[in-house]
Amino acid sequence: MASILKVDDLRGNTSAGDITITSEGGSSTQSLQQGLAKAWNNTNSAGTAINNSFNISSLTDHNTGRQIHNVTNIFSDANHAPVFSIADNIDELWTSSMSTGGWRTNVYDGSYQDSDVRTSSTGDLA
Repeated sequence: MASILKVDDLRGNTSAGDITITSEGGSSTQSLQQGLAKAWNNTNSAGTAINNSFNISSLTDHNTGRQIHNVTNIFSDANHAPVFSIADNIDELWTSSMSTGGWRTNVYDGSYQDSDVRTSSTGDLA
């Protein structure tokens, strides 16, 4: 019979913010906090509105094909790891302007192109 565990707060034994989970095969472990997206959003194609998000305070349209994603709760440093995708067939996608407060996405195909962007970032929050 399966068990159901209902809790409002999880804390590690050694350190309150350190929870490790054993892998499916049982041979390795994963830090729960390190594996979670700390911020994500989905924007409209014009780069002017957020369709849905978590820990994103605002979106700045920084010209055609360039959006700045501003986080609500900042990262501990600028070395978090944002990734993103778009629905269009575009040659070049990259992130830049990394800071504790967010990052910029760039969409380029011979020239900068507006596109709906789906992005997230992992790393330690401050």
